[in-house]
Amino acid sequence: MSKPVNVRVGMASAREMELKVDDGDKLATDFEKAVADGQPLLWITDSKGHRHGLVVSKVAFLEIENDEERTGIGFSPS
Repeated sequence: MSKPVNVRVGMASAREMELKVDDGDKLATDFEKAVADGQPLLWITDSKGHRHGLVVSKVAFLEIENDEERTGIGFSPS
């Protein structure tokens, strides 16, 4: 199983929510499929098992963090 990653979801209403999911690549694929299939709602299960329903048409962006991004603290080198 892959390591949990943080995901930030930007909504069209200028709000964001941040989730920790087990597989960011799967989330990206699921979101792309939901958009292509015209699904109105996408359910995401976070790493704690909580389910979140997102209205697909209201999502402005997905930012999926990769493992290498969080290697240091503040401005310190990795």
